[in-house]
Amino acid sequence: MLFKNVAIESLGYELAPHRVTSDWLEDQIGETLERLRIPRGRLEALSGIRERRFWDHGTRPSAVATMAAQKAIAAAGIDPTEIGLVINTSVSQDYLEPSTAVYVHANLGLSPRCINFDLRNACLGFLNGMYTAGLMIENGDIKYALVVNGEGSQEAVMSTVRRLQSSDVSMEAFRDNFATLTLGSGAAAMVLAHSSVSRTNHRLNGVVTVAATQHNDLCVGQPDYMKTDAGALLLAGVQLVRETWDIAAGILPNWNDDQIACYAPHQVSARHTAAVVEALGISAEKMQLNFPELGNIGPAALPISLAQAAETRLKEGDHVALLGIGSGLNCSMMSLDW
Repeated sequence: MLFKNVAIESLGYELAPHRVTSDWLEDQIGETLERLRIPRGRLEALSGIRERRFWDHGTRPSAVATMAAQKAIAAAGIDPTEIGLVINTSVSQDYLEPSTAVYVHANLGLSPRCINFDLRNACLGFLNGMYTAGLMIENGDIKYALVVNGEGSQEAVMSTVRRLQSSDVSMEAFRDNFATLTLGSGAAAMVLAHSSVSRTNHRLNGVVTVAATQHNDLCVGQPDYMKTDAGALLLAGVQLVRETWDIAAGILPNWNDDQIACYAPHQVSARHTAAVVEALGISAEKMQLNFPELGNIGPAALPISLAQAAETRLKEGDHVALLGIGSGLNCSMMSLDW
């Protein structure tokens, strides 16, 4: 899908206040590590994650998504009542129903005519939300859209810690639960606009999405539990990323490493990032990375990476590649001219 009339008007993000180090998590499961003869420092060594962040206990995803949205709306300089669509893309949810989007809509005082719903697709959700909003903007149905995300990992991580403290945890169970310890928390929001009303030159060029749903059992999760076959997920994910890149090269403009100034990726760990860089033959220094300090923050990772790149390195006219992959497996790549 190629766009002609869709722009990113603004971005906003919120980082959770409490830092939790990998060393601290290993301290909590020290007896299990010793019994299984797993060396201390393995969590950071394998993932590259020094710390991740937690919200205050009981913080609702809609509350932090609202905080990020308020920043994005203020940066866009628009009246919130002009927003015609709000899509919440969080894996974390306030409740099974109603949608988390309704709370964001109410918190922001958006128009009764503003369409609102959740769109969930694991770590790919935010990119899918951008695509969906872009279609409605391109079609002329709305002028402004708001895509939000609020992720909280504390329940999943601490439930996993308690599980791994059991005296009968096997090496297989430890491997299945290991990836959960890399999760972090964060919130992000983006205002998209039709080019006729946009005050920026941050234009979406297009997006390509490819599925490999035969791998739907490699990472499965509940609010307090996630089981991951990390090795198989890495192999299948890298293969899907390579296939998606090749298709994108034939569809998206200037889709090659020489003409891409910056990559804003969903990011899981050092190992996964290095594997993607090698598989695609792209420049590692162009990757905007924050997983060492934030961990794997799910769908929030990509928009926070883009926002941080805008703060530190992006120049007007830079070609930016948004790279996303989510459990299931699905992969999307989006071209953006900043």
